[in-house]
Amino acid sequence: MQANDKAVLVYATFPDAATAEAVGGQLVDRGLAACVNIIPGMVSIYVWQGSRHRDSETVMVIKTRAGLADRVIAEARALHPYDNPALLMLPVEGGSADFLAWIMAQTEAAAKG
Repeated sequence: MQANDKAVLVYATFPDAATAEAVGGQLVDRGLAACVNIIPGMVSIYVWQGSRHRDSETVMVIKTRAGLADRVIAEARALHPYDNPALLMLPVEGGSADFLAWIMAQTEAAAKG
């Protein structure tokens, strides 16, 4: 399997579940992601522009392939309401062969296009 054919996860945070669902739906509809998991109810504590913040956020885990990760991040960033959204590509070192094959099948058309 080539490096660009390996499954990866893209971790992202959003201000709310509705925004995450809208972005995630577009990623799946475009074939850029096989699946997204949306997990509401996270609390983030961080410093932004010199001030400490504590906000409720929603996590989204995007299942895709390495060769599409840059496009996924660019699309999510373009659709995201934050100035500097959390978007991280995380390598997948293994897992269920059947599930990894499903990710590849779901994202094959976007990888070719």
